[in-house]
Amino acid sequence: MMYKDYFPYFKNSNIVYLDNAATTQKPQVVIDEIVNYYSSYCSNTHRSNHGNANKATQNYEHTREVLKKFINAKEKHEIIFTKGVTESINFIVNSYAKNRFKKVIISSLEHHSNIVPWQIANIDFEVVKCNENLDFDYEDFENILKENPNALVSITHISNAFGKIHGIKRITNLAHKYGAKVLVDGAQSLTHKKTDVQDLDIDFLAISSHKTFGPTGVGAIYIKENLLNDILPYQTGGATINDVTYERSILLDSPFKFEAGTQNIAGVIGFGKAIEFIEELGYENIEKKEIEIYTYLYEELLKIDDIIFYSDIKNSIGSLSFNIKNIMAEDVGILVDKMSIALRCGHHCAQPIMKSLGIEGTIRVSIAFYNEKEDIDKLIIALKKAITMLKD
Repeated sequence: MMYKDYFPYFKNSNIVYLDNAATTQKPQVVIDEIVNYYSSYCSNTHRSNHGNANKATQNYEHTREVLKKFINAKEKHEIIFTKGVTESINFIVNSYAKNRFKKVIISSLEHHSNIVPWQIANIDFEVVKCNENLDFDYEDFENILKENPNALVSITHISNAFGKIHGIKRITNLAHKYGAKVLVDGAQSLTHKKTDVQDLDIDFLAISSHKTFGPTGVGAIYIKENLLNDILPYQTGGATINDVTYERSILLDSPFKFEAGTQNIAGVIGFGKAIEFIEELGYENIEKKEIEIYTYLYEELLKIDDIIFYSDIKNSIGSLSFNIKNIMAEDVGILVDKMSIALRCGHHCAQPIMKSLGIEGTIRVSIAFYNEKEDIDKLIIALKKAITMLKD
């Protein structure tokens, strides 16, 4: 059985889908779970006492338990549901970091969601350099830590634009040595790699559902238990309170005090099913398949004349970015789209690193475990046709 058989998209479309870093396709079991909530027991959570409401609450909290085990958190209340990675980072900026940190340390490979919120909050940041292969410069990182002890390090696990993997365990060890806390942007990582927050000693982990085969509009922020009392919710209201009078409000404990209003209940329940789907397939099988396809992709692209890579595939997974000499990336994207190839061309929400490389953007091919070698073969044929057309 091919992995694509689990995903109805591939039965209904002849598009070669290689834009998985933007969002992944959804397996039938996730779609069924969402439809089942809306069609058989749609109710609010944590409020009413009738049977359907209890079922909605139970299934919503089931996802919290599933996610806790998935990332090896110690406690369920370390998991707070959000709308996604962007909201998770903004949550930490506005509920914790603002007025607490003089400096945030990021890497040069961050995407806009891990740059703009710090700037809007007027928090200065230092940028860790990368080497010529776009690998993280640990020496530069430690020098910045020495000059900025007790800072907050906010760093992506896997680069959105280039697929480079940051060594999170080495980064957290160094950061904690200098009293810093570490927020990890997991937008691109959970779909490719097992993330163990205790083993990696992560303080905060921003999590995406839709890039992990779950629905859009859902995500989570993991917060290490000993930091929970240092965080004040930047929004409150219904569902967050223990008792209210006209004189004062007493909030519930985590996670409920952080989840104001009615949440994306169907989305959270669907996200839980997506995680269970990954667990059933097994990360070892997913990684094995992805490495095979990723390596094949790189080797086939290397055969194209005038291709420009900005790094090799060492310490990389998922996404490959490149250009063709004297051809605009967007022009390639338009033409291969006409040949039923879905990929992304542009700056990939990472304009600073593009400017550092002296380019406007790249052609990005991003794979998932359901892609096959025949997808890559079709891509290569389309790319060669597009290049020929654009050079004539």
